[in-house]
Parts: sequence; structure tokens; C-alpha cells
Amino acid sequence: MIRKLRLKFVAVCMALVTAVLAAVCFAIFAALRGNVEDLSREVLYRVIQEEALPGGRKPEIGVEIGGDKLLLPYFTVSVWPGGGGAYAAYVTGGTYAGLEDTAELTAILEDCLGQKPPEGVIQSYSLRYLRRDNGLYQRLAFVDMSMERAMLREMMGSYLRIALAAFLLLLGVSAALARWATEPVERAWRQQRQFLSDASHELKTPLTVILSNAELLSALPLEDRPARWTDNILSESRQMKRLVEEMLTLARADSMAQAPPPGEVSLSDIAGDCALAFEPVAFEAGKPLEYRVAEDVLVLGDGDKLRRLTSVLLDNAVKYGAEGGTITLTLEKTERQARLTVSNPGGPIPPEQLERLFERFYRADASRGEKSGFGLGLSIAAVIAQEHKGTLRAESGGEGTRFLFTMPLKR
Repeated sequence: MIRKLRLKFVAVCMALVTAVLAAVCFAIFAALRGNVEDLSREVLYRVIQEEALPGGRKPEIGVEIGGDKLLLPYFTVSVWPGGGGAYAAYVTGGTYAGLEDTAELTAILEDCLGQKPPEGVIQSYSLRYLRRDNGLYQRLAFVDMSMERAMLREMMGSYLRIALAAFLLLLGVSAALARWATEPVERAWRQQRQFLSDASHELKTPLTVILSNAELLSALPLEDRPARWTDNILSESRQMKRLVEEMLTLARADSMAQAPPPGEVSLSDIAGDCALAFEPVAFEAGKPLEYRVAEDVLVLGDGDKLRRLTSVLLDNAVKYGAEGGTITLTLEKTERQARLTVSNPGGPIPPEQLERLFERFYRADASRGEKSGFGLGLSIAAVIAQEHKGTLRAESGGEGTRFLFTMPLKR
């Protein structure tokens, strides 16, 4: 699917590029053709007034093209009318030789005199003509168009080669842009497939337990059914309910539904309450909790969501902190931001795993069968941070791992 999307992207881009290049080339061709024709007409108007130079030399008539002088072959003819529709024609100048009294000259003159416009083209001989009536006779000037056309073909050939090179370059750019533009789609598609696979895996275990206990209960008389099987069903059902709720939270975030307008919240109170709530939990786990909370850290946001973010970070630290290590929570106030830091000692997390900590269902050092969580907590925390125009990142080194959450202060 992604490959087809990329090909479609490239096809659309190149269709637009082709249309633009075709329009540009047509405009250039029309402009060049008009300029060359104007130059050719300029030569016609000049040669029709020129006479042979002394000594029978012919004046050199040319035009400037790109700084070079282009000499165009030409000749002039004087036509004197005779009786009975006959006429006498005399070649009076030009760069052609041996035209006098030839069948070609007669055919050219008949074609020219047979056309009504005083200026035009004789296609069969590739000549442009200009006719001027001087009363007693007509003066005709002819300029060869073959050089004009050759020059036009050469110039357009150069422009077409440039257009082809531009097309190939833009083809490569479009292919690169297609890959770059579809990367988020490919990543989302891959994450969706992984999400479905992981969710199915997480739901499979409690469903298996529930079904097994239910089958055992149904096979026994009512008075012989052990309470522990009923407790297992209840426990796993609650586990599934919590997983479904967390998945719904992420689904709402993905749908980008508008959150209610935020109010003023004391992040100091939230951090202090969460620290007090987790202090006995951390102590029981053999990982004492220390906290330093700055006063009057006021922000705009949803208090319940910020409380959940803080709880997720503390819960994560209790679960994965080293045995006997001290967990620390720090809330600081900078000039423009509130900064919440939760640290726990332990071995460093490899960089490739650190980048994936906020992926859904991902655990850096626990199997999927663990019952203490589903790997969605940090994903939910990252979504909450994004909703509050903040950032949540993880750092890990020799002293342990810490999570840093920053968000703007209330102004």
C-alpha cells in the first residue's frame, strides 16, 4: 500500500512538473519564434531600401543574436509591368548568384505576386518576402528562412535538453519527497499493526484465565465451586477493564478531540500529593522516595491529567528502579517553564531502547506476560504532555534513568 502511495505521489508530482515544463517550453518557443521573425522582417525592411555598393559589392545585412552577427541570405527584384499582363523582372541586389532569367525566379515571383498581402512567406522555397509599390514598378525583397529556422531549432534543442535535465532532476527530488512525505504514514501503519498485535497479545492472557476458570466452575456443582476461581475471574476482568480504558484514552488522543478549556492548576500541589501517595508504595518496595517540590508552580491545564502523568512517572520508577535505590521527584520553576523530574537508580538503558520507551506496549526490560502493567503508561504520559504544550523525554546513564517533563508556566 505504501509503495502504491509513493508511486501515486511521484506520478502526480511529475504530471504537474511536465505540465509546467511544457507550458514554459511553449512560451519560450513562441517568444523565440516571434523574436526571430521580427529580426527577419527587420532585415527585409532594410534590404528593400539598400542598393548595391560601388564596384558591384553587396551590402552585408545581418542581425545580432546573442552578441554574434548572423548574416541572412537575401536578394531584391524590381518588377516592371508590361502589356497583356506580362512583366519584366530584374534582380537588383543580394547575396544570391545566377538567379536572373531562371525558372526558380519566375516561380518565386509568380507565387509572390499572386498573394494579396504585401508581406508573407513562400513556403515552397522557404523565403520571406516584402513587396513595395513604387508607382512605375514594384520592388520585392526576399530573405532566406532556412537559417532562421535552423537557428530556432538549435535554440529550442538546447532548451529542451535543459528541460529534460530539469525533469530528471525533479523526478529524483519527487521520489525523495515521496519517501519523506509517506514516512509518517508508513510509521503510523506499522504502529497500527503492531498495536493490534500487542493489544491482542495483552488481552489473550486474561481471556484465557477467565475462560479456563469459567469452564472449571461450570463443570462443578454450585456448592463445590472454589472461591479462588471466582476471584481469578474477577481479577482478570478488572485487568482487562483497565487495559481497555487505557486503550480508549490513547484512541481519544489519536482522534485529536478538543479538550475542555484548561484552568489554573497548582503543579506543586499535584506533585506533592502524588509523592505522598507513592511514598508508602516505594518504601514497601524497598526503594525510598525523596522529593523536593517548589512552591507556587502554577500552570494552565487539566489537573486530573497532570496528576495521572506524575503518577505514571512515579509508578514507572518504583517498578524499574534498582533494589535499595532511592527514587527522587523534583519540581522546579524556571523563568518560563515548570520542570518535573523523576529519577530512579539502575542500569543504563541502551539508546535504541530509550527511543522506544514511549511506544505503546513497549517494555525495555520486562516480558509481555508481566501483570504489573501493559506498557501503555508512558505512551499516555507523552500524550498528556503534548496536550499541555509540553515535552516529556527520558535520559539514561550510569547513575540511572530519569524522566523530564516541562510545560509553560501560567502568565
